[in-house]
Amino acid sequence: MKQHLVYLFLAFFALSGCGGGDTSEPATPNPPPVTPPPVTPPTLPPPVDTESIITALYDENTSLEDVSRFVRDDGVLITRIGDRGRDRHAKDITIQDHYDHYLAHYWEFRTARIQLEDHVPNGQSLIRATFITEAKLGAREFRVWFWGRNTTGQFHFNPQKEEAKVNPNETGVVFVGKGTWNEDFEKISEEGIQHMYTLDIVNKWENGGQFQPTLEPGMNMEFEVSQFLLNPPAGARLNYYGTSFVYVIGQTGVAPFEWERGVENQFGSNDGTPIPAKGLSGGETTLGYNYSEEPAGRFMQMATNLSAHNAQPFVEGRRVHHTNFEDGSHDERLDNPIWTEQVGKLGKHYINHSCAACHVRNGKALVGDVGESLEKWVFRVGDVSGNPHPLMGQVLQPEIEGAGVSEGQVTLGPWTELENGLRSPNYLFSNGAPPQFSARIAPQLVGLGLLEAVSESQILEWEDADDADNDGISGRASIVEDPSNGVMRLGRFGYKAGTFSVKHQSASALNTDMGVMTSMLPEPDCGSAQNDCGESGAELSEQNLDKLVKYLSLLGVGARRDYANEVGETMFADIGCASCHRPTMNTSPFHPLAELRNQTIHPYTDLLLHDMGPGLADNLAEGSASGAEWRTAPLWGLGLAKNVMLGDAKANDTISLARRSDDDTRIGYLHDGRARTIEEAILWHGGEAEVSKQTYVDLSAQDKTALLSFLESL
Repeated sequence: MKQHLVYLFLAFFALSGCGGGDTSEPATPNPPPVTPPPVTPPTLPPPVDTESIITALYDENTSLEDVSRFVRDDGVLITRIGDRGRDRHAKDITIQDHYDHYLAHYWEFRTARIQLEDHVPNGQSLIRATFITEAKLGAREFRVWFWGRNTTGQFHFNPQKEEAKVNPNETGVVFVGKGTWNEDFEKISEEGIQHMYTLDIVNKWENGGQFQPTLEPGMNMEFEVSQFLLNPPAGARLNYYGTSFVYVIGQTGVAPFEWERGVENQFGSNDGTPIPAKGLSGGETTLGYNYSEEPAGRFMQMATNLSAHNAQPFVEGRRVHHTNFEDGSHDERLDNPIWTEQVGKLGKHYINHSCAACHVRNGKALVGDVGESLEKWVFRVGDVSGNPHPLMGQVLQPEIEGAGVSEGQVTLGPWTELENGLRSPNYLFSNGAPPQFSARIAPQLVGLGLLEAVSESQILEWEDADDADNDGISGRASIVEDPSNGVMRLGRFGYKAGTFSVKHQSASALNTDMGVMTSMLPEPDCGSAQNDCGESGAELSEQNLDKLVKYLSLLGVGARRDYANEVGETMFADIGCASCHRPTMNTSPFHPLAELRNQTIHPYTDLLLHDMGPGLADNLAEGSASGAEWRTAPLWGLGLAKNVMLGDAKANDTISLARRSDDDTRIGYLHDGRARTIEEAILWHGGEAEVSKQTYVDLSAQDKTALLSFLESL
């Protein structure tokens, strides 16, 4: 194996690109950014072996959460999954129906834990389903075998009461009533949970009361658990539905599924069919396709394989993500209660009030208008030497709580229109431009846990810092210090791979974006000349930080559409894009979360730093990344971004974005949103990607269309 090299230095600063200076007339009296003088590159130290200085985040000594699918000692297949309450069913398509959005009080008594015991491989026609709810149910609904003939929520069997006992020779299902978990699943007595319901599925019930008398391996069984609360402990709403899952009999786990709308199997079930491996961008975390006409919600869903014990932490972590740290309000619905514990934790200096304020529906922010304050951007700043700015620290925080001196506002200046039809941004700083800065728009959040779960050794296999193979690609690892213990880690997250874990990324955003301190980063971002930065010490509890991390780590990744069309995919590889946007990774067996272990994923990144040329360079280094170097952006979710960011007819009004005729040009690709389309993003590639970019330019119109269609399918 070739030696992996890294230069442990602050690389010289690239001086051209979006951060270099404002070449247009300012729209306000504020002075435009000033291009700093060239900085002499430092003498490079000798290269060292990357693997020798990086400490793995997870290894064989890591404490692991329990697996959620396994074969019991008696040969019975066990599958355990988590679920949440929903307004409607997965295939409801009227404008009044909502499946993908979140309910009021969604974190209070509205999750479920489900276990399937599959006895079919043992020769017995039996699947025993047990589910636990956080609150007592009135009607206990466990729908099995989807039909959909009269309504889009219709299943062949739908037991209503635990007292119901039905002859299996007539229905194919026996409802057993209140039951108990196996001892190896949950210690019910310790948790005090009593709301358990069990049913036995013994036949496949089909249309007109017919049934297939024996369950067989390979059958698709679609099911849905609904929660009709007897007396809701929070909120007034009683009736909730659940996620539609497809279980393939004889296989552990549930499958992301596709379904052909409008096709009715007159004499049988119309259950969904598992999406082939080619479409499973996030492995078993992948979401099934959306059939409720709500594409805006694709980045907000639970991983399909969410473990039963993680349903409640997931929704509680989501609450952290959506909470305003100034007044404790929740950003989605007026009927969500104030979280008094979080009131007043907003920092003295900050950018926005909550995580979700910038990451709307977990997607990127829309590009602002000229003259608009950039409240969803992060501006990393430095002095002439690249050290933290004395009046701003490492990040410009434009908002201030109470009295004090503001670090200044940033607005978008007139775009510089280039001869090739591209544009580059200019920024206006109310307090004067810092000598060095880097502008970053809020990125999308899906897939973070899976990228964290990829082993360091796999990523370092692709490192080639000195381009030893002479292919023009010299990706290298970002090296990041762990603030908890000082060891060196592999950087994975952020536009320049400046953080090494989901927890590190979350703590960094809380610290600089909201001014909320955590145990990992307990000191406010403060310049050497500032004296009003606020107090030190953790404010967000470790428990709530861990729940936020779990939520972000376990978001499901949208499935690839049009997975059978390989023309554009082949073109993508042929012109060299896959040299950096690597299609496939495998996660390690050592990640703490069972959902993320041993997954084959398709993120289209190598997580390495690459020199992208002067066109995309700014003039501020970050860690071991120079101003011209950027982490290869993952491409999963690329084709879903427009719907997520612009919303759809069913999106809740309080989180919908502006509806304007030019919204589709404000999607904003690349680190600063300058590219209005995927093609513009390609045309901005330079440096190590220059050859691939030029090859794309020389393609026929037909081949370009094929390649872009492939990217839209991701």
